[in-house]
This record gives sequence, structure tokens and C-alpha cells, in this order.
Amino acid sequence: MALGMVGRRLARHLAAPRDGYGHGPSSRPELLAATLRRGDVLLVEGTSRFASAIKYLSQSTWSHAALCLGAEQDGGEPMLVDADINEGVRTVPLSGFDGLHARICRPVGLSPAEIERVAGFMLARLGDSYDLENVFDLARYLLRQPPIPDPMKRRMLALGSGEPTRAICSTLLAQAFESVRYPILPEIELLDTGTAAGRRIHQEILHIRHYSLYVPRDFDVSPFFQVVKPRIEAGFDFHGLHWSGS
Repeated sequence: MALGMVGRRLARHLAAPRDGYGHGPSSRPELLAATLRRGDVLLVEGTSRFASAIKYLSQSTWSHAALCLGAEQDGGEPMLVDADINEGVRTVPLSGFDGLHARICRPVGLSPAEIERVAGFMLARLGDSYDLENVFDLARYLLRQPPIPDPMKRRMLALGSGEPTRAICSTLLAQAFESVRYPILPEIELLDTGTAAGRRIHQEILHIRHYSLYVPRDFDVSPFFQVVKPRIEAGFDFHGLHWSGS
């Protein structure tokens, strides 16, 4: 009980936003809302201490991931489901991410029934707790900030309790897509495992097949998710741009 209380206080401290961090939104909120579809993964660049650790350890812009459920009514605001460090697995309106740099990653070829199964998997976890073991693991990194070899960075993010009623955002999404056998990262055939470097890469690939090792950036670099850009989807024509001084 005491450990859980400490963890929740630590989580609130680490999750507090910091001014001056992040790139800011690259699309207007209304364009982002109009482009999102049910089943899309929304990646977000957070601005908290917690987000900074995730971005460094994953070597990526993205620190958080959420699944779009679509709008509850025509013209309404899209809703998303994610695992929040303070609130656990919850639904949240798109406006909950206002002011943050975001990217839409869309799975390709899923049937409506499969999209419903992915969404249903996430919704079935509503109310589950965030994995506070992960909070303690990242807090140790933030306190010491040691130089971490690249092969170990992902594994630091994967540490956690492993309890089925606890989750972090990217591992929950990985499980949801795994439930319909939709791939995130490809299987890679290695021809040479005779060298130390080859064996290390081989081991990394074997480890990454487990959902606990997925991070938000994996949906961005995945060859099976389409990066969808709201400005282009809305009909972009560079001829209509007005440049200063011209």
C-alpha cells in the first residue's frame, strides 16, 4: 500500500508538463480531428520528465500512443483510449492532447470486424492501472541519467511488473493488434549470426517479438502502418501558399 502511494506521487511528479519542451502541433486541431479514423494509432510527443525519458530511451520524438475510437456522433470530437500514468487505462477526447505534436499511424487492410476487435480489446481494459513498476524503472534512470548502450535502451522501457491488470500505452496497443495477428514490426531473416554484433541483433529481434518491448516509435517506423498527414489529406496545393517577401 505504501509503495503504491509513493508510486502514485512519483507518477504525478514525473507526468507534470514542462514549458518549452516539444515541437508543438504540426496540424490544426480541426484537421487532425477530421482525419482520424477508428483504429488509427495517435502518437504524441509529451513534454513531461517521464516523456523525456521515453523519448531518449527509444531514440524517438514520440513518448505516448493512443487508439482512436472515432467520434461518438457525427461531427463530434474523436475519442481515444490509452494508458495514462496517473489515471490508468481510460478514454479521453482528442482535445486532451491539444498543443502537442502528434502523428497518425493507420493500420492497412483491417476489416471493420477486426478493427472492432482491436477497439474492444482496449475497451475491455478500461480501469486497469498503469504499471507503476515502469514508473520506478524510469525514475531510476532520470535520477542518475547514466550513459546507456543502445542495445539496453529498449529493455529499460520493457521493465515492469507484467501483471495482466497493469499496462503502459504502447504495450497495451501491441497486445490489441496482436489479438487480430496484425504485425507491427517485421520478422527479419538474419544471414549471419556468427559475429558478436550479429548475435546481439538476433537476440534483440527475438526479444522485440514480445509485446512488452514495443515503444511508441515502433508504430511510426512499422512498414505495416501508414503515416497519415492531415494537411495532405485535406487537399494540399503548394501553389496556394503565400510567402513573405514575395
